Amino acid sequence: MAGTSKSEGRIGLLNGFAAYGMWGLVPLFWPLLKPAGATEILAHRMVWSLAFVGVALLVVRRWAWAGELLRQPRRLALVVVAAAVITVNWGVYIWAVNSGHVVEASLGYFINPLVTIAMGVLILKERLRPVQWVAVGVGFAAVLVLTVGYGRPPWISLCLAFSFATYGLVKKKVNLGGVESLTAETAVQFLPALAYLIWLSAHGDATFATEGTGHAALLASTGFVTALPLVCFGAAAIRVPLSTLGLLQYLAPVFQFLLGVVYFDEAMPPERWAGFGLVWLALVLLTADAWRFARRPKRQVEVTEASLATPAPADA
Repeated sequence: MAGTSKSEGRIGLLNGFAAYGMWGLVPLFWPLLKPAGATEILAHRMVWSLAFVGVALLVVRRWAWAGELLRQPRRLALVVVAAAVITVNWGVYIWAVNSGHVVEASLGYFINPLVTIAMGVLILKERLRPVQWVAVGVGFAAVLVLTVGYGRPPWISLCLAFSFATYGLVKKKVNLGGVESLTAETAVQFLPALAYLIWLSAHGDATFATEGTGHAALLASTGFVTALPLVCFGAAAIRVPLSTLGLLQYLAPVFQFLLGVVYFDEAMPPERWAGFGLVWLALVLLTADAWRFARRPKRQVEVTEASLATPAPADA
């Protein structure tokens, strides 16, 4: 039995590394889709993601949740909100990568846990432990430093962080599995995305049919690129502790940051290093506090949690 548990744990870790590794390396993929613009890429991502997860659910015959969702208008409305928010997140990220802002985009996912905590306080009226307050304060100072460094607020980072944190909050309320949630959200996105692609083609601006078979195949593969890491994440989430997933989530922005600096050769003047350093300090504080809290005796954790709610991480 212990051997089975260890085997399951290893499978979970491998899937976790695969999921966050793919999310971390995705900046290498979006430039391959040029000359398609960010909006066209986004529309294809919506259309092909639905096709991919739809086929997957047909194979496993897992459709009961759809009927239940359609009979619950409030949850359905939340799915629409989630679809709208993730559309913004996807669109900004694709544009940022293909416009030479990979480092700033990575910052968005570094500060996302801090934004999630701040939203928990402001929206859900949750209380923070002292170290969490310090981490949020350090994160706010980092944004100020980076504002000076960039000569403007880091709008791309803030947009990505707030949209993803909002998405996580809404998904928590909807309470659907990863693949089911993606299916529902892309079903909402599908008709507007398809209409846009038809309009683009009618005006002679679409690249799907004009740039060769390879380009068309790459655009179609956006569904695979979107869904595969989510499937791996789902396999990891049921096999490894939440604290482990919390640590693994930093792999993606670390890879993105390294790609931005090393591969895409984006500038990192001293003031940006200072800002990123503050963000990383905030995350170290946050992670150490979460790890210490998770290792408390079960009885103590239960008592503490009853009086001090902590925000759950946003879904990836």
